[in-house]
Amino acid sequence: MKEPIQKKWIWVGFVLLILFNAPWYLPEGMIEPYILGIPFWALISVGLSLILCAYLSWLCMTQWNLIEDEEEEEFEKERRQS
Repeated sequence: MKEPIQKKWIWVGFVLLILFNAPWYLPEGMIEPYILGIPFWALISVGLSLILCAYLSWLCMTQWNLIEDEEEEEFEKERRQS
């Protein structure tokens, strides 16, 4: 299994989430509209921060090989023996 640092799509997703997390693309000084009393830009930042956390958690759980090769080989041998 390749380490995540070598997968380009992971970095593209990471950079895009960080880039759009700060609402630089909204007009300067934009405070309105308010949604439930919270400025729209704040909802964007909080929402994208939560998405970034979920993305990083998913990467760690599914894409990162935390088991060393030697441990993986031992596990396979034990599984075959039983």
